[in-house]
Amino acid sequence: MARLNEDTPTIQDGCSITETTFGRYVEIGQGSRIAHSEIGDYSYCDRYADIANATVGKFANIAAFVRIGATDHPLETAACHHFLYRSADYWEDAEFDAEFFAHRRSRRAFVGHDTWLGHGSMVKPEVTVGHGAVVASGAVVTRDVAPYTIVAGTPAKVLRLRQPVEIAERLVALAWWDWDHATLRAALADFRALKAEAFLEKYGG
Repeated sequence: MARLNEDTPTIQDGCSITETTFGRYVEIGQGSRIAHSEIGDYSYCDRYADIANATVGKFANIAAFVRIGATDHPLETAACHHFLYRSADYWEDAEFDAEFFAHRRSRRAFVGHDTWLGHGSMVKPEVTVGHGAVVASGAVVTRDVAPYTIVAGTPAKVLRLRQPVEIAERLVALAWWDWDHATLRAALADFRALKAEAFLEKYGG
């Protein structure tokens, strides 16, 4: 029997999950915190990932200690401390700033299909990591990343292309990540053995 299943996500010990939906064959690593997010089919995160206010596509590979949708503090006000919006934690006659929290949750990060986010990398709110993109370990992504592009550094900049633009466009059009489980299994040997261009030739992309 396969270790992962399509009906229930595999959530390791010590995780905190808040208002999050999971696709099929999802795994959440030990100690991870996932809040107000959507995690697509076959995606996983390793230990101590922190994902908030994010939409993660299918087949995303999220390494340990990655942070997606890292929250910001207000910079325009006299103070930036969270007593401004977590006020009820400090005074009995004060309330949380519901408008602030609603705005924070609306600033979603998007991580595409077949992506790889390296150890300790960070994706800021309202940033899109395109399909097939790779974020290097320790990178801080503050701007959108084009599909099948590899970025690195702080702030993250383009290192190189994962696939040539033409191949990337054909892979996006093929959208193999939408294939059903049986079709993926039938093509497993070709996923393992063929380079992207040969795979596209065989499967009509």
